[in-house]
Amino acid sequence: MIVDGHQHFWQIERGDYGWLTPDLEPLYRDFMPDDLAPHLQQNGIEGTILVQAAPTLAETKFLLDIADNTPFVLGVVGWIDFSAASAAEDIARLARHPKLVGLRPMIQDIANDDWMLGPDLTPAFEAMIQADLAFDALVLPRHLPRLRRLLSRHPNLRTVIDHAAKPEISGGQFDDWANDIAIIAKESRAYCKMSGLLTEAGSAWTMSDLSPYIAHVLDQFGSHRLVWGSDWPVLLTAANYPTWLDIARSMIPNENARARVFGANAVDLYRLPAVRPH
Repeated sequence: MIVDGHQHFWQIERGDYGWLTPDLEPLYRDFMPDDLAPHLQQNGIEGTILVQAAPTLAETKFLLDIADNTPFVLGVVGWIDFSAASAAEDIARLARHPKLVGLRPMIQDIANDDWMLGPDLTPAFEAMIQADLAFDALVLPRHLPRLRRLLSRHPNLRTVIDHAAKPEISGGQFDDWANDIAIIAKESRAYCKMSGLLTEAGSAWTMSDLSPYIAHVLDQFGSHRLVWGSDWPVLLTAANYPTWLDIARSMIPNENARARVFGANAVDLYRLPAVRPH
């Protein structure tokens, strides 16, 4: 099966998407399951991982409610306040929902680059390990050395680097990002998401812009730790759904590798028992 390992839904009137402003066309409107379903059907996508887009527990509940009523949503990556005194209890409570498969603090938007290393977060990371939840690391290239330290502290924290840490493709920034992400790939068991790269390349992207970055994460993480995701609807600022899917497929011509990157790895990463092969 093909799994889209990273997509979003939102309703503007909910009011907790601080980053989502009217100037962000074409994103400033509601995106819900009926909007995505035709793209999944047309492209043979059988299930998705729905990822948080607002730093609130209310949005996590909103997403879980959607998942309960949307068969193609196989799992939800939600949000909690990792620094709250109640973090461990919040994680244990949310983890009782069968479609809660991971959590994602919005690290890219936190002013303190060392936030993830704060000792007050240790109970949350330990609770995630105990609950067998995935940690989606929404980081930028400058955060990678900190993420390396975090993963060395918590080697059993099942982690995926969202959007390959958002390399600055449009600016041609490659070497530092490539070195730092290679170290994490070598020293940890982290996965990496092959998603969001068109957005980082900008609306004038070319295959020559993208290819070195995709090739590098494939080389470093291998086909067994790379997870394809659309990042829809954010994707729409750079391309449509089939364009990104075709690009990703073209970079992974081996059929066995494709089976891993476009489905099996998401199943493994997010512990999706309903679709795990027997």
